[in-house]
Amino acid sequence: MRNDFSDAEEWSRKFDAPERALWQKPEHVIELMEIPRGSTAIDIGAGTGYFMPYLSRAVGEGGAVLALDIAKSLVDFMNERAEKEGLDNAEARLIRTDDPGLDDGSADRVLIVNTWHHIPERAAYAVKLAKALRPGGRVFVVDFTMETEKGPDALHKIHPEKVVETFVAAGLDARILEEDLPDQYVVEARAGE
Repeated sequence: MRNDFSDAEEWSRKFDAPERALWQKPEHVIELMEIPRGSTAIDIGAGTGYFMPYLSRAVGEGGAVLALDIAKSLVDFMNERAEKEGLDNAEARLIRTDDPGLDDGSADRVLIVNTWHHIPERAAYAVKLAKALRPGGRVFVVDFTMETEKGPDALHKIHPEKVVETFVAAGLDARILEEDLPDQYVVEARAGE
């Protein structure tokens, strides 16, 4: 059953709650991504834009941030947020559940936080992401561990090894990263140079 995202303000109270920083550790996630200045960073399943300011600072003035989501209300909310917060290099766009809508060779970094388990056809989606990466580009999947009580029920959680397998099958070099997150794992999938 899909959530009703029509009330973006309500979702913002949940997604942007101050206590999220304690377990999400956004600065740590951004550090793991090693984002080059002037690059293009994509946030898939961006919700209310929690990571937009962090990505915006990381790519810098010459870079670009695309925050993508399937709910128009959330996309509108994120575009308003970018304007209010002066994130001139950030833009939100509406996408379909089965396609990130990215041009081939257009992304340096792709971030997918708490969303990979929602994507229905992950193998096909991973192939589309692999095509979207520039040489040396990387995808980062941050999702809930099997052990945590956060996130979906255990039936809908995905083992990190399965995430790695999916991206390897899509032609990327994938691995589980060492991280310092209490409730999540991070998988990095990298395109060849």
